[in-house]
Amino acid sequence: MWSIRSTRRVAVVAAVAAVAALVPATVADAAPSKKDVARIVALKKVTTYRVDLTVNSPSMGKKMRVTVLTPGGTADRPALYMLDGADAGEKVSDWITKGGAGRYFAGRNVNVVLPAGGEASFYTNWKSKDKAVGKPQWETFLTKELPPLIDKKFSGSGRNGVLGLSMGGQAAFALATRHPDLYQGVASLSGCPPVTGPANEAYVRATLAQSGADATKMWGRPGGATWRAHDPAYRIDALRGKAIFLSSGSGAVGPLDLTADIDPKDGPVDAQIAAGSALEVGANRCSLEFAAKLRVENVPFQSNFRLIGTHRWDYWKRDLPLAWQAIAPAL
Repeated sequence: MWSIRSTRRVAVVAAVAAVAALVPATVADAAPSKKDVARIVALKKVTTYRVDLTVNSPSMGKKMRVTVLTPGGTADRPALYMLDGADAGEKVSDWITKGGAGRYFAGRNVNVVLPAGGEASFYTNWKSKDKAVGKPQWETFLTKELPPLIDKKFSGSGRNGVLGLSMGGQAAFALATRHPDLYQGVASLSGCPPVTGPANEAYVRATLAQSGADATKMWGRPGGATWRAHDPAYRIDALRGKAIFLSSGSGAVGPLDLTADIDPKDGPVDAQIAAGSALEVGANRCSLEFAAKLRVENVPFQSNFRLIGTHRWDYWKRDLPLAWQAIAPAL
């Protein structure tokens, strides 16, 4: 909140007006440089329902890759923003290459927006530059720059949902609570929405450390004001009236783990399954903690807390239809 004295404000406004009156109209009316404007600079139609965009982002300081799944036509439709986990694909969202989003949403009356390159970012605005990820400003890109471009190009209705897995699940709830007027539905698959408290802070720091990034560069000192500002548990009221979905597994190994197509290049199969189990145990604890908070605050939500399941795409593919069915009516 600004705290400028009224008299001082009047004086400043008067001074600015006086200076403006002396500036030639050709200078005052000059258009901003294209480098300073968010805009679509390239568009490639990949399939009937898939379009790949290159978007110039002033906040990110570079060109961003974004995939849009859309049925085409001019009828107004909502948008669903889908966020990846910590090892997000650099050129194309993992939801396309691993999550089956292209097949599931083909022909559905929604613009599905899938940004790439979110690895180890929590899709947030970083406070200072990090040696591994730089100083991304994801929140500005996702909430200020991208939505107007999507709605204008793909007949958007202005109603939006946001869904993410793992790291992206936390980001989905952070964005929805920090920008409640922008989103009408929110979903987390194996995420950890709350980020304060020793266990949750450790989860965030460990998630980033896997990519060599430092959480202090992102939100400052753990337990500080910026961490609380990005914790949906402190902003529960902002979720009232929204469609909400939460899912996670217990971490117990199930049939899908034993039949999964696991790449040996990522290490021994047993070790990969054990790691996925441990990750899901943490996500499950955190998701249940957040669900309990919602219940205490009398905020309705839908969920799919599974008795089995590890931190794997095989389970997220199955949760995706449930998540969409839960939040679609609100969009």
